[in-house]
Amino acid sequence: MDQTFAAASPDPLEGRPEPDSAAPPPRPSSTAGWLGALARTARIDASPERIFPLVLDAVAAERPHAPALIGRDETLNHRELAARRNRYARWALARGLAKGDTVALLMRNCPDYLAIWLGLTRVGVCVALLNTHLRGAGLAHCLVVAAPRLVIAASDLADVLEGVLPHLAEPPEIVWQGPDARDSLAAASAGFREAPLGSDEAPSVTLRDPALLIYTSGTTGLPKAARVSHHRVMMWTHWFAGLIDPTPDDRMYDCLPLYHSVGGVVAPGSVLLGGGSVVIREKFSASRFWADVAESGATLFQYIGELCRYLTLAAPDPAERQHRLRLCTGNGMRAEVWEAFQARFAIPRILEFYAATEGTLSLYNVEGRVGAVGRVPSFMARRSPALIVRHDVTTGLPARDAQGRCIPAEFGEAGELLGRLSERAEYTFEGYTSAAESARKVLRDVIEPNDAWMRTGDLMRRDAQGFFTFVDRIGDTFRWKGENVATTEVAEALHRVAGVREANVYGVSVPGAEGRAGMAALAVGPDFDLAHLHAEMETRLPAYARPLFLRLSDELGHTETFKQKKVTLAEDGFDPARTDDPLYIDRDGAYRRIDGALYAQIAGGELRL
Repeated sequence: MDQTFAAASPDPLEGRPEPDSAAPPPRPSSTAGWLGALARTARIDASPERIFPLVLDAVAAERPHAPALIGRDETLNHRELAARRNRYARWALARGLAKGDTVALLMRNCPDYLAIWLGLTRVGVCVALLNTHLRGAGLAHCLVVAAPRLVIAASDLADVLEGVLPHLAEPPEIVWQGPDARDSLAAASAGFREAPLGSDEAPSVTLRDPALLIYTSGTTGLPKAARVSHHRVMMWTHWFAGLIDPTPDDRMYDCLPLYHSVGGVVAPGSVLLGGGSVVIREKFSASRFWADVAESGATLFQYIGELCRYLTLAAPDPAERQHRLRLCTGNGMRAEVWEAFQARFAIPRILEFYAATEGTLSLYNVEGRVGAVGRVPSFMARRSPALIVRHDVTTGLPARDAQGRCIPAEFGEAGELLGRLSERAEYTFEGYTSAAESARKVLRDVIEPNDAWMRTGDLMRRDAQGFFTFVDRIGDTFRWKGENVATTEVAEALHRVAGVREANVYGVSVPGAEGRAGMAALAVGPDFDLAHLHAEMETRLPAYARPLFLRLSDELGHTETFKQKKVTLAEDGFDPARTDDPLYIDRDGAYRRIDGALYAQIAGGELRL
């Protein structure tokens, strides 16, 4: 049986001010969210040519003057959004772009971003959503794998594209967008009609046709371009609309990148379906967050768990309880943050979910169970099959029995989460632009001969009530002293210690020792005490799971979607020659500073660990 340890039960964050008293959050029905999602998605497949831009045309006809997209510098009502995307669609056709062509989009968050990809996908163009934080070879890789006919880029990102050119065999054709752009997309499209496109002027586009290329974050290598069909766009938006039940009065606060699936499709699309509006911000600001949420009248907030942790650790804000939020929805909310965030900021309801851009499996926690990513209710089991199988940390693959089949995990046992694949559109793995990368995600002969399942790459547990809990990413879990250690659970214990602002946990190789030892990079505050941390680790974690090495930093690196970067930290290891950050080893009952001499002893295998 997998011996990955379970962390202690959640307790409130230490050192935080007591929140004002608030009524307990309402207990939502255990089935209402599921039934709403099922109702919204029930008839998607009945109309193969009813793609998302057409659905929004109907919304615009019903609520033309209601706000749709609210940016810092521009607000579009539903009629104006429809008019703009229809002009962009006709511009694409006049430009000679054909169904199946790809166009890359490089712009920061703004209302025009959504108008562009909605307009181009309306006529069958596939839009590759480029990460604005990538530079040089990384961004060039994304362009190469997409092979776009042209690039639509914001004029204020001209230097970014200029830095890409040395890494490309041929420079791409660029259409600029922005107030200071010469021959901009806005100007070129201004003369086209704003009315909905007729069937005689647009190609037939179906749910099975490609709509977007959305890139993975590239935390363990170069980003992969995941194919997203019109069917997936419809399923994502309608399913979440069923879960959150948006009304015309709702406003979604969206400060996540529009080039990713949650921030750019799920969050705005689900609310626009209900006739509501989306408050678009270029980036997250902890200092301005609550004032902006209150001033904008937001009723919904799409989070990534790390944002909630930042807010919970922040100093008290006079505006933090002046909001109108009725629901916060997102993924990655840690158990030790959840209750503190909800209580301090008087959040009526949290809807946590688990999903991946390229995935065929989703989980939703409509009940508000703290720390769980969701469950599959019994009446949904056939529609959304999920399976946890035992994982072999040594090989990084699911364990197999004597017959070559995967071994289902027991309740409470950590294993890899798989999703069954089938010919049904919603369970078809659309893959990446790379066939080799796509093949790596598919696992066969899992339960029976020739069956096919998609590997999520995530370790999960399921309890007797069916709730799934995230354990770790495969590759992050490591083995030390014959035991499997989940980095997320070590990080959870570290985050409970006063003075620890952020913890990034990973395994490092030690000469002469089997497996990988635990190491934690910590961003700490002025109240941090090394001796107190050591005492807390002895109390909270089994001996094999306690970090053997520490690295103290002012700030830890993140991707643009707030995922921690582990690869470089693991490569640096505990070598003081590779960093100016202070390094420590757990030795003789305390954390002791590693200098060149001590490192030489460790690296030479002279110290018994």
